[in-house]
Amino acid sequence: MNDGSDWPTDKLTALRLGRRLVAEVPASRPDRRAFVDIRPAQSEPDVQARDEGWVRSDVGRSFRLQHWEYDHELVDGFDYDLGAALIRSAEAPDESELSSVLKAWGIQPGLLVYPWETDDPR
Repeated sequence: MNDGSDWPTDKLTALRLGRRLVAEVPASRPDRRAFVDIRPAQSEPDVQARDEGWVRSDVGRSFRLQHWEYDHELVDGFDYDLGAALIRSAEAPDESELSSVLKAWGIQPGLLVYPWETDDPR
């Protein structure tokens, strides 16, 4: 993420701690809703830390990004995946590449929030 200056500190820290972040983005049609999801990779040291009751920070994490679109009427239900479409996905081996992918997708880091602050069904 270069020097991290374009990232809100709490979001950068969340990613380094292995926390998932989400951004709602414009959908292709009015009857759809779309979300971009960033999932930091988990490693064996993360599993060991969790088993010991703590969370490990890692500036060397890789990331998986997915852009999903859903039927807006099903987002809040159990069948949210009916008609869902994976628009695109990418792997980012490090923070710098994560920033590059987000830039290419037109997503500002400040748009990312914690999953519970969105209607993302995943």
